[in-house]
Amino acid sequence: MNISVEPGTYVIAVSGGVDSVALLHLLQDQADINLTVAHFDHGIREDSKADRHFVQRLADDYKLPYVFDVGKLGPAASEAEAREARYTFLQKVADSINADSIITAHHKDDVVETAIINLMRGTGRKGLTSLGTRNGITRPLTGIPKENLIAYAKDQGLVWREDSTNQDDTYLRNYVRHQITNQFDQTTQQEFSEILNNQKRVNEELDKLLIEELQTHSRENVINRQWFIQLPHNVAKEIMATWLRSNSIYNFDSGTLERLVVAAKTGQSGRSFDVISGASMNVSKHGLALNRFER
Repeated sequence: MNISVEPGTYVIAVSGGVDSVALLHLLQDQADINLTVAHFDHGIREDSKADRHFVQRLADDYKLPYVFDVGKLGPAASEAEAREARYTFLQKVADSINADSIITAHHKDDVVETAIINLMRGTGRKGLTSLGTRNGITRPLTGIPKENLIAYAKDQGLVWREDSTNQDDTYLRNYVRHQITNQFDQTTQQEFSEILNNQKRVNEELDKLLIEELQTHSRENVINRQWFIQLPHNVAKEIMATWLRSNSIYNFDSGTLERLVVAAKTGQSGRSFDVISGASMNVSKHGLALNRFER
């Protein structure tokens, strides 16, 4: 198995599981990249400290820099809380070393599971293709099934840690994995992957049109409010999402979009509406503007 990433400086997220251990082994010999191994101990499991020490020994074996942090989230933490804390940590590490990107070990099975989870959550067309390489995040394994990674790890004699919470179906991802995708035969899984690939191409075409439309009706990143008000509601939500993403705001949900579109169309001139922590939308008679501020 051969993979590579563009030359540069990267933070590679290593949990200690088979996926990230295999990824680290695949990339550690690439001569034109600089890797810093990063491990986030969520503090959810009592044995998570052992994972941290395991990853540290792995980084030492490869003679790579190692950074970790402890979240102390507790066993009641949700998947969303864990994910947000993890990516906040990874971004801080990336900023500290001026990294080109963060590398994660998400693979083909993760892509399918994430699409199903987002479908269940009603996140719309983008949720079906959300798990891929994008600005600041590099995912070189999304075309490789997990079984191939396990086979590679065994063939190379690699050792990894098993996360005991992976068997707990109270976590939505585990439920989807154990109760839905594990029931797919090879044909079904391939057909589903092809559907997602087609949707990805459709999304790319739609995104291009939405960006062009947004640029036509905005000036210096201020949207023409009168134009926006006249848009059909669902189209306005797509434009709003495109606007947020173009300003590097990604962690919003359908409820946030709904609230912002209503505020943009009906809000009193001069009012400011929270977007997410660290950003707000200012509404005037003729325009909509984003305001970013330090948290």
